[in-house]
Amino acid sequence: MALFTDRADAGRQLAHILTGFRGQNIVVLGLPRGGVPVAAEVAKALDAPLDVIIVRKLGLPFDLEVAMGAIGENGVRVFNPRVLALAEVTGAQIQAVERRERIVLEARAAELRCVRPPLNLAGRTAVIVDDGVATGSTARAACRVARHLGAARVVLAVPVIAAQAESELRQPAGTAADEVIAVATPFGFAAVGQYYRRFDAVGEAEVSALLTAAAERRSDTT
Repeated sequence: MALFTDRADAGRQLAHILTGFRGQNIVVLGLPRGGVPVAAEVAKALDAPLDVIIVRKLGLPFDLEVAMGAIGENGVRVFNPRVLALAEVTGAQIQAVERRERIVLEARAAELRCVRPPLNLAGRTAVIVDDGVATGSTARAACRVARHLGAARVVLAVPVIAAQAESELRQPAGTAADEVIAVATPFGFAAVGQYYRRFDAVGEAEVSALLTAAAERRSDTT
């Protein structure tokens, strides 16, 4: 059942339940690419700076849509032991997938960071936003990156998250999110896209445009 018209609508609905963060020392961090349109709406509503945390899902070698883990900037690696055990993935297969995705991650980071250095997270609350969470591997990697960059508190905020992933991301304390906030937490979760009427692919140009617009909005109000 669709809960959101598109990512912008999802961002506005999510922002509505995040109003308590307005005026706090926060940075809204979208996960490229699909999480950035959602994060842009949140940042606008909360009058907060917008940046990205770049992570890449590590899909199973024989089914790339199923996440066995994720990697992030600064060498962060996260794996889902349950998926690895069920799929019987070998160490060599993991290394091959990670090498391939690391190349993509580094290229994306170079493109986004060459004109826009990352915002300083030291001592601030990092509000990490994606368009949805199925297994939680990518979200966990993003949370670890934020902690590595000095965030004092990490909040994962998404329009929709699988109930099991929400529970796993809270435990053990301090390894992922300090708080998980979602508009909806359905059971029987199959795919993020099923909760959107429109779930078109997001391009690099759209991500760059949203980041630029957010930066210009902040400069106009300072």
